[in-house]
Amino acid sequence: MNKLLTLGIVVGTMSVAACVNLDRSRTLGNPSVSGSVLAIQVCSNCHGVDGNSTSPAIPRLAGQQATYIVNQMKTFRGHERSDPAGQESMWGISRHLTDQQITDLAAYFSKQKAQPNPSADTPQLIAQGKEIFENGIPDQNVIACSACHGPTAQGIEAFPRLANQHADYIVKQLNVFQNTQGRPGTPMEAVTHPLTGAHKAAVAAYLQNFPN
Repeated sequence: MNKLLTLGIVVGTMSVAACVNLDRSRTLGNPSVSGSVLAIQVCSNCHGVDGNSTSPAIPRLAGQQATYIVNQMKTFRGHERSDPAGQESMWGISRHLTDQQITDLAAYFSKQKAQPNPSADTPQLIAQGKEIFENGIPDQNVIACSACHGPTAQGIEAFPRLANQHADYIVKQLNVFQNTQGRPGTPMEAVTHPLTGAHKAAVAAYLQNFPN
């Protein structure tokens, strides 16, 4: 009887496993589920299927540099990125992801097309942000954002795309770099040091309204 019971459990377990639909799975702990499936089935709940999130608190991933996404996911997984919002939202999600899954989901979002993200900011504020992004403010030791993020804010490898990103999210991350140790080990700690609240608001407004 015990042998029959054991055999039934094994067969039942195998049957359940065989019925898992790997193309629709939301199981984060299964290395057989591809990263692109997880991007659609899990990540899309916050970031959107096409990576153009609608919430100003959640970053857009459409067109983002794949290298940047991979690096950030690995820092979440390793609990190195500890800014409160990232810790709360991403530590658990990234915990069991494999390197291959991270690479795949990064590739998926990097291939999506970033959509325009207009706001109600004034033309004057956007123009101020454009000046800071392109030229910095040399007499205040503010460097041009384009030096690392590219002339069209498209990002370069480990430097993220900023074009069409939510202004609220950009300001929040600039504050993390400037005031906390939530995202250690990046050049942004020094870069953000001279920025005022007005600087941050202006450049964030420009980037959100970046022309496509």
